[in-house]
Amino acid sequence: MKHQYIERYTRQVNTEQLYGNQAVQFLYSDIREHSPWLFRRLTSARVSRFLSYINYYGILTERMKDHLNLQSILNMNGEECLDPPEKMDSLKKIFERKIRYWQCRPMPNDPLAIISPADSRMLFGSFAKTSSIFIKGKFFDYEEMLGQNKRTWLNTFQNGDFAIFRLTPEKYHYNHTPVAGKVIDFYPISGFYHACNPNAVVSVVTPYSKNKRVVTIIDTDVEGGTQAGIVAMVEVVALMIGDIVQCYSENEYDKPMSVGTGMFIKKGLPKSLFRPGSSTIVLIFQKDRVRFADDITANMFYPDAESIFSVGFGKSLVETDVKVRSYIGSAYTHKGSN
Repeated sequence: MKHQYIERYTRQVNTEQLYGNQAVQFLYSDIREHSPWLFRRLTSARVSRFLSYINYYGILTERMKDHLNLQSILNMNGEECLDPPEKMDSLKKIFERKIRYWQCRPMPNDPLAIISPADSRMLFGSFAKTSSIFIKGKFFDYEEMLGQNKRTWLNTFQNGDFAIFRLTPEKYHYNHTPVAGKVIDFYPISGFYHACNPNAVVSVVTPYSKNKRVVTIIDTDVEGGTQAGIVAMVEVVALMIGDIVQCYSENEYDKPMSVGTGMFIKKGLPKSLFRPGSSTIVLIFQKDRVRFADDITANMFYPDAESIFSVGFGKSLVETDVKVRSYIGSAYTHKGSN
């Protein structure tokens, strides 16, 4: 079936070209069902690194010398890039491009605004069964997502809300800070390298909580913070995503530094880079601490768009294409119950 999304500012319904979709469907149906051992190998770190090398550094790159044509295929806007198009002469350089985000990705002035961490396609949901946006399973297992030994954070976010930001291959691949606040925990979780293609997600492999990922816990209820309570930012790798490079910069992309506990991070700045390819970011909020944007809410339930997620979950789940640093919700300043 088709997988469609809504372009936020035009409200146009677009059909997504799912890269490698036939391979993903084969991997997550026939191989997973009939050869579990081979499936585990194909979603391992070693195989993912090999596929990454072939696609972005090896033979396939050599065969794609016409990089300007590739930029056109990916619908890349060269005018917003820091480097001129002629310097982006490899897939790696294209996927790791830097943009003039301070000019071409404006950010709302409201200190209570929560912003998109990436150029991506967005959905949101709730862990609370009483919520109208309750979504069960498939995207991720709640306890797996944050780490089963992380009881403090599992209790903190119980019955809270979440937002999922799915990057596709043509997107700008720096992730930006969605809120301002103090980092109170930061830890990696090892895992697999499942595809984050919609067909893989609805095949019940819960990739976002089984894949390798990095969790950043941010207290925004501090001076200068967004006042949205405790927020978890989970950066998730995918098939052919070799690494998540932490590179927080307060001035454009200058003097990048690793994120660590005790740091105060400002909103809207580069935080990390998926290297290479595309992947997913999940934001998790405490109960009653966020109100998502009305237009994104309306888009999720748009009846005239076909979505693999809608079919897979049995409820309307249509993604909205959002820009990094754009408004996606507001903080509730009152304390919610955990």
